[in-house]
Amino acid sequence: MCVIFQGAKNHGVVMPDANKENTLNQLVGAAFGAAGQRCMALSTAILVGEAQKWLPELVERAKNLRVNAGDQPGADLGPLISPQAKERVCHLIEKGVKEGASLLLDGRNIKVKGYENGNFVGPTILANVKPNMTCYKEEIFGPVLVVLEADTLDDAIKMVNNNPYGNGTAIFTTNGATARKYSHLVDVGQVGVNVPIPVPLPMFSFTGSRASFRGDTNFYGKQGVQFYTQLKTIISQWKEEDATVTKPAVVMPTMGN
Repeated sequence: MCVIFQGAKNHGVVMPDANKENTLNQLVGAAFGAAGQRCMALSTAILVGEAQKWLPELVERAKNLRVNAGDQPGADLGPLISPQAKERVCHLIEKGVKEGASLLLDGRNIKVKGYENGNFVGPTILANVKPNMTCYKEEIFGPVLVVLEADTLDDAIKMVNNNPYGNGTAIFTTNGATARKYSHLVDVGQVGVNVPIPVPLPMFSFTGSRASFRGDTNFYGKQGVQFYTQLKTIISQWKEEDATVTKPAVVMPTMGN
């Protein structure tokens, strides 16, 4: 099966009517879990309207995450996969600061006792991010959450759709009409409503889209089965023994002919 994942910039849109406690906890978990090293990490938050006031609480929750070797009890974040990965993540954080982002939480200088030479980066939050910044345009693939602001839901949808990637997105709201509007208008292949990492169940295909996907079909689920299946169509007609065709039929055959 020829499937290539090009990259991702998964957005979480936070509406002011969302359940704040649930939303903040889900944002932190989805952004920093696995040290951000997963294609479905919710690496970008768009705070809409009054939800922008939640940013200090978001930072405080991220501060409380524990960084340690992944096999140690109580560890929330482990190390990055390699020294090169750490160097790249730190470079993109610094690039964001130089381009005007506000570094509200800096995890670059974290030290883990007993693993001083480990590839650790702690939870990092960049705010006041703009769509033209490198930290927004590139997939960081580390424990870094970039935060943008929008006045309205329409503005947030426009931001998401203007981004080239379309792997996954989530909206946090208690309003059904808002959730429906976002789900229908956002041009992203996998959408979560109050679900921060909307990976489909195994019976559905992984449906990342646009620049996040290149290939001829999606994998697993129905489309995965179809890829490995050679289809055959059989059309039958059974006539009574005394039913005789008396003249050529020049029209498309139907059940009655």
